[in-house]
This record gives sequence, C-alpha cells and structure tokens, in this order.
Amino acid sequence: MMRRIVMLASVALLVAVLFYLSRFWFLALWPRAGLFGIEALRPQGGLLAVWLRGTVAAPFELLVWAVGSFAVLTFGQKLHDRMTSPDQTQDPDP
Repeated sequence: MMRRIVMLASVALLVAVLFYLSRFWFLALWPRAGLFGIEALRPQGGLLAVWLRGTVAAPFELLVWAVGSFAVLTFGQKLHDRMTSPDQTQDPDP
C-alpha cells in the first residue's frame, strides 16, 4: 500500500511539473522574484514558450509539449517496470 502511495505521489509531482512547463499554468503560487529566488522559475509558468522563443519550433510549442510529455511519462513507466519485478505487480489471492 505504501509503495502505491509513493508511486501516485511521484506521478502527481511529475504531472504538476509538466503542467507548469505548459502554457496552461494559471496559478501564481510564489512571488515575482521566482521560485526559491531563481528568476528563471517565474510564477506564470509557460517555460517551454520562453525556451522556444526565437527558434523555428516556437509556433509548435503545444505539439512539442505534448510529445515531450508523452515521452517523459513513457520513460517513467519503463523505469517503474524495470524497478519492480513481475511478482510485485500482481495482486495477491484473497
């Protein structure tokens, strides 16, 4: 049970980070100076748009974000599959 809670918390954190990178972040949870005083981590989110600004990929920001999100989540699933053995993922008989 504890393993499941840890995995759900890690997935929720990963989704929050991906959401922060997107243009859809609407929460301003920290001051304008940036998270932990780091100016690059601005409260309005949308970091991918900032990173792609001035490149030929800038018009495709949403597509880049979607493909990158699926790639990160797929890598996370593969990492989880490698870390757990097949007998740990099966439900015990009641």
